[in-house]
Amino acid sequence: MKEVGVCVSQITDKLNMTQSTASQYLTILQRAGLITTKRIGKFTYYQRDEEAIKQLARYMMNDM
Repeated sequence: MKEVGVCVSQITDKLNMTQSTASQYLTILQRAGLITTKRIGKFTYYQRDEEAIKQLARYMMNDM
């Protein structure tokens, strides 16, 4: 999973939410630049952008 990421069905199973809800949250995270996507066949896999998350954490720590 670390190399490819996770697909929406894996997220919905783990968090017990609908695919529609998970997709909406993933879209928000993608637009914010916190996750990346990779299309493999008919599935889209999502993966955290570790560098973007570190930058956000640094920004938040400096802002306090």
